[in-house]
Amino acid sequence: MQRKVELQIWIEGTIVAAIAMVLSFIPTNIGSSFSISLGMIPVTLYALRRGTKAGFFSAFIWGLLHFPLAQVYYLMPAQVIIEYILAFGFAGFAGVYSNKLQQTIMDKEYRKSGRIILYASFLGTLMRYFWHFIAGVMFWGSFALWGMNPWLFSFVMNGASGLATAMATAIVLVLLLKINPKLFIPTHISKVSRQNQKVD
Repeated sequence: MQRKVELQIWIEGTIVAAIAMVLSFIPTNIGSSFSISLGMIPVTLYALRRGTKAGFFSAFIWGLLHFPLAQVYYLMPAQVIIEYILAFGFAGFAGVYSNKLQQTIMDKEYRKSGRIILYASFLGTLMRYFWHFIAGVMFWGSFALWGMNPWLFSFVMNGASGLATAMATAIVLVLLLKINPKLFIPTHISKVSRQNQKVD
């Protein structure tokens, strides 16, 4: 049973990564430095549903999918590792709120659940865009517009993209919470919860 659940988790994570990659093709760019990363929506949902470890896995696969689909902006190996391995993988940090969120949903404390989703969306996005910020300073500084300081340019552009991405992710996930809270709770957990309620 345990192996079946684990296999289901990894398969689900791979599918979520593929969905995130598909959403990445939707044009949300304004210029060359600002964009909203719609792929963060399913990845954050999955991390909240399955936890940090599984969230890291799915986000990492999402990053890897950029390579065969030729969606990698390459300057040098270190930059690629930071922006497509570390940055995307760290998006799974949203999963640290998984247990708290699922408990509040099972307790039907939906207002608290909404706040947790907000925190998780901003944490996962912050952890990802921190690495994009570092890469912006280290590798993209010479491309800064208007001769801006690389630190300031990277902070403004990645900060704006990260903030917009976090807000979009939080809004969509809170709407999903209102429509169907069970999306955030794995099937085997919801079954146990129902069994416990029957016993009570």
